[in-house]
Amino acid sequence: MQAVDIEVLSQVRQWLQSGQPCWLCTVVKTFGSSPRPVGSLLACSTSGEVVGSLSGGCVEDDLLDRLRAGQLALDTPRMLEYGLAPEDTERLGLPCGGHLHVAVEPLHPTAANLEQFDTVCAELEARHSVSRRVHLGTGASAVSAAAHFAALQLDEDETGTTLTQTYGPRHQLFVVGGGMIAYYLAQMAQALDFQVTICDPREHLLERWAVPGTRSFAMMPDDAIRAYGNDSRTAIVTVTHDPRIDDMGLMEALKTEAFYVGAMGSEKTSANRRLRLQALDLTPAEIARLRAPVGLPIGSKTPPEIAIAILAEITAVLKQAESRVAARLAGTASQGGGAGTASQGEQAATASRGEQASRTVRA
Repeated sequence: MQAVDIEVLSQVRQWLQSGQPCWLCTVVKTFGSSPRPVGSLLACSTSGEVVGSLSGGCVEDDLLDRLRAGQLALDTPRMLEYGLAPEDTERLGLPCGGHLHVAVEPLHPTAANLEQFDTVCAELEARHSVSRRVHLGTGASAVSAAAHFAALQLDEDETGTTLTQTYGPRHQLFVVGGGMIAYYLAQMAQALDFQVTICDPREHLLERWAVPGTRSFAMMPDDAIRAYGNDSRTAIVTVTHDPRIDDMGLMEALKTEAFYVGAMGSEKTSANRRLRLQALDLTPAEIARLRAPVGLPIGSKTPPEIAIAILAEITAVLKQAESRVAARLAGTASQGGGAGTASQGEQAATASRGEQASRTVRA
């Protein structure tokens, strides 16, 4: 899920808690070009407050005008279709050939609805997935635990259409280390819609941590990862350059479900780290998960450049584009561009604002 969609669910819970009815609108189908993906959410209260987005354009305005006028979905859900007629495309500003189906669900502050959205928000805060089923004919709904995130489903039977949506946690970047590289990683990752968690047992560094919207823990990294980083939508990166801290974090990280585990260091440092991890009884399969030196080989030298390289590799893993990236870098190098083939060098990075520490990463 994107941050804006989680914000929608949280706001729905707040409205219901305050006794205010609202509508929850969900993009359930798209055809052609669509500014927002299936599953995108928007909510509107009876007082006219709005949170979320369905198209980033005039679809919202049209829908909200109709909701506020009491023209639809007063007691049971309703499906709306936008972009089917040519005049819709022109009037609503939809991309050429694009149209979308939106399920509009009225929500009243009943005990059942309050319990459902309390459960949904609590599960997401705990980084668990949760499914919600809504019968689009009657409005009957239920919430259940989900083992993993799944695509939105519309199921037809003799009773009508049921919408099943699994809400999953945002992608998380879990950084061990509170220095300058972590500072840039946190800012850039938030721009990519990651939830960012920082862990560093050195309390004096976290006392100076100043990136809004992140959470930080002055804990030993293995304990913090076990508590906050063990799920398949988390990327874990160690950047302290202190083996006593990084190795402790990696011992736990390589046993988690995290989709990405990386560590800073030169080729030599990384080879020595793998030997230490082997001596600490990690299996060959677990050690093979480690990405070290961390990041794409783009010649990065400064902390922000190193952060870009790390996030670029994480993005490539998420998009399953690593082979294309490797081919592009190799092709550029063969043409004399040099990108992606620079030899390794020492990278200067600050361990905190105002504190210098040497860093070595793949250049």
